[in-house]
Amino acid sequence: MQFGLTDEQKMMQEMAKDFAQKEILPTLKEDEANHNYRPERVKKMADLGFFGCALPEEYGGNGFGFLESVLLAEQIAKVSGSWRLPFNMQNIGPACTVNKFGTEEQKRRFIPDWISADSFGFFAITEPNSGSDVAGMRTTATDCGDHWELNGQKMWISNAHVGDWGLVYAYTDKSQKYKGMTCFIVNLKDNEGIATAPIHTKLGLHCAPTGEIAFNHARIPKDSVLGEIGQGFQICMWQLNNTRISCSAGALGIAGGAIEAAIGYANERTQFGKKIGSFQMVQAQIAEMVAEHEAAQLLVYRAAWLKDQGLPNQHQTSMAKLFASEAAVHAASETMKIFGSYGYSTEYPAERFLRDAHSLRVVEGTSNIQKTIIAGFSLGDVPNR
Repeated sequence: MQFGLTDEQKMMQEMAKDFAQKEILPTLKEDEANHNYRPERVKKMADLGFFGCALPEEYGGNGFGFLESVLLAEQIAKVSGSWRLPFNMQNIGPACTVNKFGTEEQKRRFIPDWISADSFGFFAITEPNSGSDVAGMRTTATDCGDHWELNGQKMWISNAHVGDWGLVYAYTDKSQKYKGMTCFIVNLKDNEGIATAPIHTKLGLHCAPTGEIAFNHARIPKDSVLGEIGQGFQICMWQLNNTRISCSAGALGIAGGAIEAAIGYANERTQFGKKIGSFQMVQAQIAEMVAEHEAAQLLVYRAAWLKDQGLPNQHQTSMAKLFASEAAVHAASETMKIFGSYGYSTEYPAERFLRDAHSLRVVEGTSNIQKTIIAGFSLGDVPNR
């Protein structure tokens, strides 16, 4: 078994780390306070090749895989969990999904622009009354002969009000239940039947745009279908199994950033005439955080490696997502305790790590959903794919 990274992978880590330190960190406090989203920063990330992983070079991909995307996203999230989101919006979400299920024309039309960030991507699954219950969505798409008509509402959608082209899931035949769901490639701009609005009332991820999308007799072209009619649920589950690995990378980054902050503070802060890192209770906190983080990295890297080998990985991906997100929350919580009163202040990053970490227990399938998936595979109820 090989646990080391190649020289090229290490260089990619350093490139992402350098970008985060020089491009994100200097304005982070201001951006967090004002909920600033900087589209030009996404473009800079694209120019460095951040969004070409796991995609063919003929469509603008960079020849690397899911593991390299994880390594990049992890380093970005160590500085800001918000800026991990573009990896899903431009790369692992819509682009990889269209590469898997799209026609040749769709691949050439959409993937290069997502990779280059000439088009901002999104994927719309969640609705006001359906989150974990994907099959419970109510958005419909009606065949009107020369076009499709979308009606419904999507909620908590990343990039909703800044996105251009992305994926929308809707029912084309509700009588077929989940087998009647279809995926569409939709342009949110310049369509009088589509309205978007931002959501600002978020606990964390303040620099990541989130919003809602309303479809009111929205006309979309007949060639908007991705894959086949009625294949939407299958496509959605395949996509989520990939976007979960990016969320796991975000969890690694947040936990890693929190641990570095905790160790730095424990070596600097003195109480009772000694640095607080010399106290056994603080040492115990740090030991737990470090051990959990190392374990999470092994789980996440393994799941990404399995994807790159084309091997079954749904079981491993859900374990990675569950463990890494829970470990991130624990690391951020312990960091806040180590910082004491300062951990409660926005002057230090501890409180931001905690706010951002909690989102990872929810997005791309809650921790409870991951447990259900893991149990299903473990009990032999479903095959690992």
